[in-house]
Amino acid sequence: MNVQGKVALVTGSTSGIGLGVARALAVAGADIMMNGFGDAAEIEALREGLAKEFSVRVAYDPADLMNPEEVTGIVETTRDTFGSLDILVNNAGVQFVAPIEEFPAVKWDAILALNLSAVFHAMKAAIPGMKANKWGRIINISSAHGLVASPYKVAYVAAKHGVLGATKVAALELANEGITVNAICPGWVLTPLVQQQLHDRAEVSGTDVANETEKLLKEKQPMLKFTSPESVGSMAAYLCSDAAETITGTSISIDGGWVAQ
Repeated sequence: MNVQGKVALVTGSTSGIGLGVARALAVAGADIMMNGFGDAAEIEALREGLAKEFSVRVAYDPADLMNPEEVTGIVETTRDTFGSLDILVNNAGVQFVAPIEEFPAVKWDAILALNLSAVFHAMKAAIPGMKANKWGRIINISSAHGLVASPYKVAYVAAKHGVLGATKVAALELANEGITVNAICPGWVLTPLVQQQLHDRAEVSGTDVANETEKLLKEKQPMLKFTSPESVGSMAAYLCSDAAETITGTSISIDGGWVAQ
């Protein structure tokens, strides 16, 4: 899964799935543009650590992807910094849970802006350069919720379904341009946020993390095992490799059997 010399922009890559993807692409030899929110010193330590560990160039841009101009800007900054943009991984996302009749309109707008519209704006900005180079890989991180629904997540489910539709359209348009476009649909992924949620649930219920882990997984997955960010990263790296050059327009589930039910 060698992408030596390629340049990858991974949105939402300062933690969780995005960081797992960034690490996997750095392992494979790609230079990385990181993006996301967090403590400035911690982000700099991550950036410096990736560069040193894998001997690749790593930069960071704090673009707010809810703003279309900043989405376009980070694509341009990546090209200016590294000379090209070969791999685009649209990962950044946000969640909110409430019944439809109580769902705040401002939350709907924010989730659609980041989880769906940012995907469109990033692809629109990245595609011309990829077409000029006759090579590109676009990977959109959707979700099991891009394929099935759950109650109280109307904006997230709508956005992630939309990501799969946009992925298919882009794949068809770019099928003979040397560019593939695919989506990865994770189930439960053990990110720092989920780990904290498990600790909080255990504290509230008076149980332990192991018990709460099993309960959480049983809600959706036949396989009682979390996916790791590294596993999602490895799939992304594979989709960027020559072995995957005819895989396009697909949605790949990494979900412990969630959507097989």
